[in-house]
Amino acid sequence: MIKKVSHIGIAVKDLDEGIALYEKLGLTLEGVEEVPSQMVKVAFFPVGDTRIELVAPTSEDSPVAKFIEKRGEGVQHVAFAVDDLEAALKETEEKGIRLIDKTPRPGAHKADIAFLHPKSTLGVLMELCKENH
Repeated sequence: MIKKVSHIGIAVKDLDEGIALYEKLGLTLEGVEEVPSQMVKVAFFPVGDTRIELVAPTSEDSPVAKFIEKRGEGVQHVAFAVDDLEAALKETEEKGIRLIDKTPRPGAHKADIAFLHPKSTLGVLMELCKENH
């Protein structure tokens, strides 16, 4: 079902500050994108076959803003690429893992995404994504 780690999402308060840090580490910014449905702005840095995704809230009501308020900046989610997102969600739910999203929704990078509930995944917010690029 899972093909690879697509990206690791890191919640940041200030996207420009996050970008500057990762550029200092020698990574190259691939792009910045706003995802209005999730009330975030993201910046992607390729690292081999995966990406680091910096995620900054664009609204105090966004789940990422609430995450930062509760836990501070840091790793917010791990995303796994799958070939068939709907089948992966069905299979995951049948195995007793709680879903946040029962159907895919649009995400950054033209991907379809769905989240698994961290109460079912040892406290880690996991994302399944169908990469469409």
